[in-house]
Amino acid sequence: MAERLLTLVRHGRTRANAGGLLQGHVDNELDEVGHDQASVLGPALARVAPVDRIIASPLLRAQQTAAAIAGHVGLTVETDRRWIELDYGDYDGQPMSSIPPEVWAQWRSDPDFRPPRGESMAELETRVRGALVELATNHTAKHVVVVSHVSPIKAAVAWALGVDIGVSWRTALDRASMSTIRLHVDRSALVTFNVTVHPEK
Repeated sequence: MAERLLTLVRHGRTRANAGGLLQGHVDNELDEVGHDQASVLGPALARVAPVDRIIASPLLRAQQTAAAIAGHVGLTVETDRRWIELDYGDYDGQPMSSIPPEVWAQWRSDPDFRPPRGESMAELETRVRGALVELATNHTAKHVVVVSHVSPIKAAVAWALGVDIGVSWRTALDRASMSTIRLHVDRSALVTFNVTVHPEK
């Protein structure tokens, strides 16, 4: 059976990214740098393997990044809400520096911690793993590209490695980066992580 690949792409930069703001369900567009970052992803992904399916989070920054890829490879973009960013609730749009240290400590140590009116990492993990199992058991596409966000991509990487979601706090993921997983329903494997083809700004 031919190798099947899933490449997870983090969206390009937004002004909120550049400003150090938490960016969950707030629907920001790419800034000029973000559009530049997205423009080089299509050729880079095609070099990994021919792309035959593109899925994106419904948020604008992911949709714009996916559209740039789709324009290069000649595909349409599917939308799957399970790949949306973590819901930061009342913290959404706030400076990361404004979150009290004790809150960060609890967030990192407890996957069931939920920001006020937000979503826990455990809840995010459940929805992302559901999407991953579907992709792993669907043998139609040989190279699927999913354009998403930091937390869902890290959850997917944890799934591929067979480790707890808490490990995600010990990884760093750049904007417009690519991470590739070899798909298998029982033994998926991480092939590459946080590969960038555009200078991080």
